Amino acid sequence: MTSPTRFSYGFLALLLVLVIWLHLAVPLLAVLFSLFVLNKLTFGKHKWLAVVLFILVIAGVSYGAVHFLRAAVVAFPKIAETSIPSVLAWAQSRNIELPFSDYSSLKDLAVDTVREQLHSVGTLARGATSHLVFLLIGAVVAISLFLNSQLDLDRHSHRVKNNLYSLCCEAIAERFFALYQSFSTVMGAQIVISLINTLLTTVFVFIVHLPYGLVVIGVTFLCGLLPVVGNLISNTIIVGVAFTISPRFAFIALIFLIVVHKLEYFLNSKIVGDRIRNPVWLTLLGLLIGEKLMGLPGMILAPVILNYIRVETSQIEVVTPPKE
Repeated sequence: MTSPTRFSYGFLALLLVLVIWLHLAVPLLAVLFSLFVLNKLTFGKHKWLAVVLFILVIAGVSYGAVHFLRAAVVAFPKIAETSIPSVLAWAQSRNIELPFSDYSSLKDLAVDTVREQLHSVGTLARGATSHLVFLLIGAVVAISLFLNSQLDLDRHSHRVKNNLYSLCCEAIAERFFALYQSFSTVMGAQIVISLINTLLTTVFVFIVHLPYGLVVIGVTFLCGLLPVVGNLISNTIIVGVAFTISPRFAFIALIFLIVVHKLEYFLNSKIVGDRIRNPVWLTLLGLLIGEKLMGLPGMILAPVILNYIRVETSQIEVVTPPKE
């Protein structure tokens, strides 16, 4: 292994440490995801066309996200007010103790949980604003990398062609490309799974006329981007919405989710398993550590980093000394 290659591994490792330490997982995700979308929108060599389409996609997604958030803010309190009495009655009939007794106690429990994470509304507002700025910066950085990914802009004008700076820049670019490829592999597979799950959920919502269909469909897709735990979150919400009709309907929804998950076991083995060769326990451990270090963005990055480490280390040959 050459010195520039060693330097590039150390540089990327230091970069990931700084991402964790400085809480920069959001802009890193923004860069990776924006590059992913830009590459999917590329047709031939027309990169500027891809950039224009990317901006239109971002505008459309932003509009949809605002519309979804407005619907969710209105729907979730109504879902809670309607479903909680049914859940309580069902639990009491089976002697199951719950950490809340009515909507007010559940709301107090949620507020107490939020207060443990946030000291004030101002903190939340500043956090949301900073994340929005980070997302915009990440998108701009991704567009710049997409149009010109060279780190050494004077590569062909150096007097010494194989100088240390140029070789280190090339090695760093290779490391980042490998990280992006891991992100593309993991996120590409996860998006396919999420789209299939969302499509099946959409059919179920329209067939049974499930209330708050837009919110259920949106949550299903967004949660589907989180490996393993995402389905647990979306399933809880779907069953909760079904409880707004009746416990019997909630049971029907649960049966549907079980059937869908049996299908997803097959899909995961074919779509995700063929691309990501990490055991489930290692992925779960990575999710736990990622959430502890970086929150929700860490849960998304954890499988990416695990896959990157596996791919990179599997290409490094270890020369063992001969046995005496």
